[in-house]
Amino acid sequence: MIEREPSFRNRLASRERLLGTFLKTPTVHATEILGGVGFDFVVIDAEHAPFGRTDIDVMLLAARAARIAGLVRVPSDDPAHLLSVLDCGATGVLVPHVTSAAMLERIVRACRYDGGTRGFSNSPRAGRYGALGIREHIEAADANVTVLAMIEDAAAIDQIDAIFGIEGLDGAFIGRGDLAASMGAASVIAPEIRDIVMRIAEAAKRHDVPLLAHVGSMAGEESDWLTAAGVTGFIVSSDQGLMRSAALAQCAALSAS
Repeated sequence: MIEREPSFRNRLASRERLLGTFLKTPTVHATEILGGVGFDFVVIDAEHAPFGRTDIDVMLLAARAARIAGLVRVPSDDPAHLLSVLDCGATGVLVPHVTSAAMLERIVRACRYDGGTRGFSNSPRAGRYGALGIREHIEAADANVTVLAMIEDAAAIDQIDAIFGIEGLDGAFIGRGDLAASMGAASVIAPEIRDIVMRIAEAAKRHDVPLLAHVGSMAGEESDWLTAAGVTGFIVSSDQGLMRSAALAQCAALSAS
């Protein structure tokens, strides 16, 4: 598995400020562009966008070519979903709706060879099509695969210390959108959501868990507040959202001219 040096997993653990976005469109071009301008990672959104395994495979190839970390938000914690994207060479997985320590423990085990249950094959991209031997592939995969839990349910908040105490968790994504929707909050910056974010942040500090969050833009109070709360990995908008914002800006400029 080829990664930047140091690996994305190590950069996250060392609390580097990392910039990424969600990919919603099944094409390689956004990945190449984002890698070229200096983004640190992309998240292929297989939960909410129309991606098949072939789409993901090709987009991860583009991430490798552009030297940008390629993560996949899988549809669920099904081990088959995890294995599929890891074999394709994903840098890591973003797993939705993690609500208990037992669930996270199963996820971690499904993503690891040693001490885990990940099905072995060194024939896909992750094993360099057989170029890596058994132990070489196992050691490289276990050293580099990044396991990220999405904390986006009220049920997870009551279990947050137990969840963050699971060995093998590399980071947690604060899912403010799902939390706001499930709680009937007006927005992701509503006071009740801010309170939950601080509870998650305090637990992350206790357990030394890196945090990621989604923002519409890195400019403004929202990203500053999340940074102060301890977030170091930012998923900014999406490929579609970035394109829409740029297009709207051009329409506004034309109207003003």
